[in-house]
Amino acid sequence: MSEETTRPAGTAAPGPDEGAGTGTRTGTHELAGERTDTGARTGTPELAGERTDTGTRTGTPELAGERTDTGAGVVEATAAPTRRALLGWGGAGLALGAAAAGGTVAAVAAGGDRTAPAAATGAAVPFHGAHQAGIATAVQDRLHFASFDVKTRDRAELVRLLQDWTRAAESMTAGNTVGEGAYGGLAEAPPDDTGEALGLKPSRLTLTVGFGPSLFDARFGLRDRRPAALVELPKFAGDNLDPARSGGDLCVQACADDPQVAVHAIRQLARIGFGKVAVRWSQLGFGKTSSTTPEAQTPRNLMGFKDGTRNIAGTDLAALDKHVWVSRKDGPAWLAGGSYLVARRIRMNIETWDRTSLREQEDIFGRDKGEGAPVGRAKEHDEPFLPAMLPTAHVRLAHPDSNGGARMLRRGYSFTDGTDGLGRLDAGLFFLAYQRDVAHGFVPVQRSLAADDLNEYIQHVGSALYAIPPGVRDKDDWWGRALFS
Repeated sequence: MSEETTRPAGTAAPGPDEGAGTGTRTGTHELAGERTDTGARTGTPELAGERTDTGTRTGTPELAGERTDTGAGVVEATAAPTRRALLGWGGAGLALGAAAAGGTVAAVAAGGDRTAPAAATGAAVPFHGAHQAGIATAVQDRLHFASFDVKTRDRAELVRLLQDWTRAAESMTAGNTVGEGAYGGLAEAPPDDTGEALGLKPSRLTLTVGFGPSLFDARFGLRDRRPAALVELPKFAGDNLDPARSGGDLCVQACADDPQVAVHAIRQLARIGFGKVAVRWSQLGFGKTSSTTPEAQTPRNLMGFKDGTRNIAGTDLAALDKHVWVSRKDGPAWLAGGSYLVARRIRMNIETWDRTSLREQEDIFGRDKGEGAPVGRAKEHDEPFLPAMLPTAHVRLAHPDSNGGARMLRRGYSFTDGTDGLGRLDAGLFFLAYQRDVAHGFVPVQRSLAADDLNEYIQHVGSALYAIPPGVRDKDDWWGRALFS
């Protein structure tokens, strides 16, 4: 929602300032409808993770792609196609390759040059790499985010849990079941997998794990391993934070193009952790509000404005190194190759916004609502001329030039959680921003946004900060290994 930086709103919330193209919707209002090249939702069931004839979650590792690590965390997978895909593409021959830019996987039929985006092929995103997938990876369309409190006080038990989670994540992101699967095992015992993702494609599922400040207390001997930058966020003007929707020892971000695949993944990890961890809070998200693929259509937030126009691209290795990945000189050593994640639940006063004039809406953002062009410019990606905007415009306040060059990689999602009991939608933005150092990223931007006129229409009601460890290198590695070594 912000111009290049995160989208935090000074007071209560960040504003939207990137977005989708014209994106007309055809078909029905399925949660899993896939976007076409023109931005229209087709509602075709295949893209929604419809069960294939043979089912892709077989419990075998065939769908697991190998990571060709570019350092950007983009999709570079080679995934085995389903039987239906082989037949549907002619059966004569099929080559699946990775397009390093934009995280798309090309499906090429024999004798043709037609390609399809990864979302359409249901491809798997490689799990292993220098950085965790789900950060620089091309943003998927659905989210299930969960924060966990650790209940065990046994360090060895926590380590075992992280190892078990890692093995389960390797399997699920490849399109396979957990353990011995959802059926066929001992009839007298619960199956290892709950089964709701049977037959569904991997849907570019990524699972990203983080450690909250509270994990580094006296329970597990980690106090001296806590990063200096992992401090509780200060209170910002306009915050109205609900403790029940804030904080947590651990987090898992599950992103996929099929909502059932994302929910299934969080459900399996919660089951594996039963008795050792408990879900503190969770959030479902849809309609990504930021993009890491600038060549793609910019998404829109629930206020109708384009969101993520100037976001860091997943293929911009220099920007990722400068603004997203923690380096060895930043310290501590166990976090090198990782990042810091700020998660904020931002409630939008949708009904009030909907009664606001178009001119005022555009003045508040500093962009026009149609093209998404900055004030005084013609095109969305034109460089903003900040002095032409109101001093309280969101784009002006959030721009790196107004914040000492601060930038973040945003992966936010819209949410609707029913109504608030007074007939108003409980809706808004679940803001997710990855950065190298919170003190030089989210914090200064959010303080700058205290003067944002958008704060009349938004409020931050949930907040959390996590250290995101580096990626899992191979089958012998696991989430957080360097921390507990």
